Amino acid sequence: MTVVVLGIDALDPDLVDPDAHPNLTLAAHRSIETIESVAGEPSTHELWPTIITGLRPEDHGLTLEDDGVAWGNPLLELGSTVADFLMPDALQTRIGAWLLTNTDADAFRTPATYYEENDIETLFDGREATAIGVPNYVVDPDSEDREHNLRRSLGDLFERDPDATGGHTSADPYEFYEQCLEMAMVRIARARRGLRGGRYELVFAYTSGLDLVGHVTYDLPALQRSAYDELDEFVGELREDLADGDELLLVSDHGLQDGVHTDEAMVAGTDEAMVEAIGSVVDVRAAIEAELRGGDHRGDREEGSFSEAGAAEVKGQLEDLGYM
Repeated sequence: MTVVVLGIDALDPDLVDPDAHPNLTLAAHRSIETIESVAGEPSTHELWPTIITGLRPEDHGLTLEDDGVAWGNPLLELGSTVADFLMPDALQTRIGAWLLTNTDADAFRTPATYYEENDIETLFDGREATAIGVPNYVVDPDSEDREHNLRRSLGDLFERDPDATGGHTSADPYEFYEQCLEMAMVRIARARRGLRGGRYELVFAYTSGLDLVGHVTYDLPALQRSAYDELDEFVGELREDLADGDELLLVSDHGLQDGVHTDEAMVAGTDEAMVEAIGSVVDVRAAIEAELRGGDHRGDREEGSFSEAGAAEVKGQLEDLGYM
């Protein structure tokens, strides 16, 4: 059977309601502690490596610098060296923001080989597992899916602006919302595909759509609420795919309210014991590994265990979204 982990960036425990969002709260849910970066708020760049390794950012080494830009990313490292010598801090921050908005540089695409090269163990080591879009754990740096493509094509729909509430602006929040929800659909459809294939004991997928919506809807709270409602429906489709013995865990790296990251993350799961074992983002890896050890999660689902209609639905979603 299979453990499915869905990383939902910025899923906020204060914004979910068990009655309105049964699929975002599952059998059990709770808020958990997260970790602030040197920039003064929790950082996606640092926290997903923490979640998959169980190590704090200073121990796994993927951290933000004091200006809040991930200059340590290989794609920005040369710029960092020049910037340190030639540019004041404020200008470094603005140029870093421009690079991440307008070029192919991506602070979240550290290759998976980084961990082995630095003797860092991860949740994926030694087991049949698939990592789908996990920030800073890129299995194939030359390959991108629809979420990556959408993020790169946003243009003025999502621009970094250190002076704006939430650090970002959008020329059209409603069009931006539609693209963000499409991102979430892509990743959840890929998770469903990974589950259906029957080859994995662990399927770990990630989506940034909810976080992106939250950054630009600080003055449009109804739009953020709508994102939670739609995401609950998407997760419900994944939940329906679970067979007996499968488990689903939702995890976030931080919350997001009024356009700003908050210092509470959350977990929700079909297994109450796994949820109770997680009090912090540092605990996620150990709880998942305990679940994998305690059950027969060998990825032995038969290929035909889903109905043909269900399989066609998942494949159709991926084709419509440009993934297949």
